[in-house]
Amino acid sequence: MHDKGDIAAAAKLYRRIIDANPNNLHAVHFLGVAEAAAGNIDRAKLLMTRSLQSKPVNVEFIENYAAVLHRAGEHDELVRLCQHGLQFAPTSLGLLHGSAAGLLALSRHSEAIEHLTRLLIHHPRHFPAHFMLGSALAKSRQYELALASYDQALQLNPQLAEAHLDKGTIHFATCRYNDALSAYDNALTLRPDLAAAALGRCYALIQLGRRDEALAAADHTLKLQPDLPEAWAGRGNALLDLGRLEDAAAAYDRALTIGPYLASAWSGHGNILLRSGRQRDAEVAFDRAIAADAAFAEAWLGRGTVLLSLGRHHDAAAALDRATVLNPGLVSAWLAKGQVAYLEKRYDDALVAWNRALDLNPDQSAVAAACLRVKLHQCDWTDFESGCASVRSSVRSGKLVSPFMFVAIPSTSAEQLQCARTWAENNFRLQSSPVWRGERYTHDRIRIGYLSADFHQHATSQLMAGVFEHHDRTRFEITAISIGPNDGSDMRRRIEAAFERFVDAKPQSDTQIAELVRALEVDILVDLKGYTQDARTGILAMRPAPIQVNYLGFPGTIGAGFIDYIVADRNVIPEHDYDCYVEKIAWLPESYQANDRDRAIADLMPVRAEHGLPDDAFVFCCFNDNYKITPDVFSSWMRILAAVENSVLWLFEDNPTAADNLRREAQARGVAPRRLVFAQRLPTSAHLARHRCADLFLDTVPYGAHTTASDALWTGLPVVTCLGETFAARVGASLLNAIRLPELITTTPAAYEQLAIELANDPARLAALRAKLARDRLTTPLYDTEQYTRDLETAYAAMMERHMAGLPPDHVRVPGTTV
Repeated sequence: MHDKGDIAAAAKLYRRIIDANPNNLHAVHFLGVAEAAAGNIDRAKLLMTRSLQSKPVNVEFIENYAAVLHRAGEHDELVRLCQHGLQFAPTSLGLLHGSAAGLLALSRHSEAIEHLTRLLIHHPRHFPAHFMLGSALAKSRQYELALASYDQALQLNPQLAEAHLDKGTIHFATCRYNDALSAYDNALTLRPDLAAAALGRCYALIQLGRRDEALAAADHTLKLQPDLPEAWAGRGNALLDLGRLEDAAAAYDRALTIGPYLASAWSGHGNILLRSGRQRDAEVAFDRAIAADAAFAEAWLGRGTVLLSLGRHHDAAAALDRATVLNPGLVSAWLAKGQVAYLEKRYDDALVAWNRALDLNPDQSAVAAACLRVKLHQCDWTDFESGCASVRSSVRSGKLVSPFMFVAIPSTSAEQLQCARTWAENNFRLQSSPVWRGERYTHDRIRIGYLSADFHQHATSQLMAGVFEHHDRTRFEITAISIGPNDGSDMRRRIEAAFERFVDAKPQSDTQIAELVRALEVDILVDLKGYTQDARTGILAMRPAPIQVNYLGFPGTIGAGFIDYIVADRNVIPEHDYDCYVEKIAWLPESYQANDRDRAIADLMPVRAEHGLPDDAFVFCCFNDNYKITPDVFSSWMRILAAVENSVLWLFEDNPTAADNLRREAQARGVAPRRLVFAQRLPTSAHLARHRCADLFLDTVPYGAHTTASDALWTGLPVVTCLGETFAARVGASLLNAIRLPELITTTPAAYEQLAIELANDPARLAALRAKLARDRLTTPLYDTEQYTRDLETAYAAMMERHMAGLPPDHVRVPGTTV
């Protein structure tokens, strides 16, 4: 019965039969079938329920009624009916199919799999069962078995576009995005109007980084189904990846107009707000997404990312744990989990999370570099050389690697430039409509804005506090823009007092801060963070100031055209290396590194025994972070210890694993582990005081001592360094030249070892060096904070002079620099 007239005629006939014989259950049943075909489901159910009273049991009646219940969506009743019928006909195709369909609809997947397996034993060529089995297996996350079932269905029915669609969904869930794309393409070949497949293409292309194609796929989906909210959300995701934030926001708004409770659209809004630096608003958006769909893993990921950026690590970890439970294949959630663990120095947990991300998507050079950095923190040098070679190769091939992670890996200045450029191009595109619109301000004083997250008890503030205090207020107006926490420390109070204007901008978005810089008409915006932790480079990408400077925080180029200058000296950036920096170089006449000559050293009598040091031993020390220790440096140190009798090496202990590994490495090099002594963290003044227990500071390479070297020299402890190739490897030489101790600079590992051994074995020579350091410490340039500030101001004034003359940035050589 297909035609409405035929259905009506059949119903009329069955009614006449029933009128003549009310007990004709056959007529009752098929009248029910006719009523169901006419859309009168409730009437059909009454009639067909009555017909089931027939004796003996009529399996055909049960099968027909099952079909009606399936159509009506009454899945519980459907399952009960089919289970009843299967007692009489255990191989019934209709009943096994209906039972499985009901169980699938009720998410009782394991039972559905059991029924479908039974069905296929008896009816192996029933392709709908293979398809349904694939669905049940996929819902149970038995993905490989599900793919095999879909392939069986396609062998029996090659035109089954939905099977290709579902295969694409599985490949997408398991991060096989190229395979997902191929499956969606196959589905569209068979069904060009299949909007779900077109939408799947969009999401797969986004994951593959093919942003323009993803946008085109979203638009194609919307042609097929203009009011599909998920397609508008996909369009928003593609636009977000293209950096078109306003257009992305409009797409998400359209999605929410159609589907107000669409979690992906709320999550998209959260990502826009997060990228704009509006963390608080982003948190609200992600919470709306979770309220709409508590099982949407990406919303929990977004919430965790926001909380991470706000420093709420415990809450972030909980949200990210939820994301990975809901979607174990969500790579970004594993990445964020690793970042939380890394910041909390839970290095083993960081490695587990990041290695999980690599298992899901091996082509992630940035994650491989991060794993290498974690192993450096732990002084685990397993496969160190091959790991470094792999990361360097990734950089040279244009893959994404964090410059902050890469700077600690042995590399060249040219490689570090390429690393920074790739990172900047992918993460911080200069806005097409910069906040600063080309004006030349006419102020009585040059307005300097210092941007930092470290205006508290931090190495940057320890170095810069004196500079802030010594700025010439008749020529410069200085403003602090703080994007970090207020720790309530004496240093925080000192820094706040040093500025004419101190703005706590941490809660504000990148856009708000950029607009603030513009409203204050800052002439020169100085970024003290670079690519280090808690940097907000997006502010500078909006170009809020006419002149923007990379200074002190990051030892390398930012690699972006929106940064005009980098402050350096002739040691850290030799003139012949200028082309390894996107910025123009502002060469200071002495060390680029600021220092505060008012830093307090605790008035403590150093007692070696209190630090675990032998009273009569020669004490070499290095208080650099453990990640700066490479196998080659450590081997040099062990050769030095072997050559100097009764000597020990005093190191900073960042984590117990590193200490254990270093002891084991010492043993492997023939040095007793007891000759390594480890220092814990102390308050700054007490840490400075304990340097008096040491005899000689040994620098590292390729990432040398920076603040730690100036700490040592400030306390009167000589530093031996080895000049490397990159900025980070040349700071020790910069400091030693500025304090007039060039004799402590070496240029090869052999010379470095020889000098350390000679000084340890020649007490008179070492004593003369220490006396020279004590005598000249306050008369040489390194700790002349006032003169340093004047030189820095000269560089600022030269930058400003070119700008006011309408000239582009160019190299600046403050008088005294070797040309």
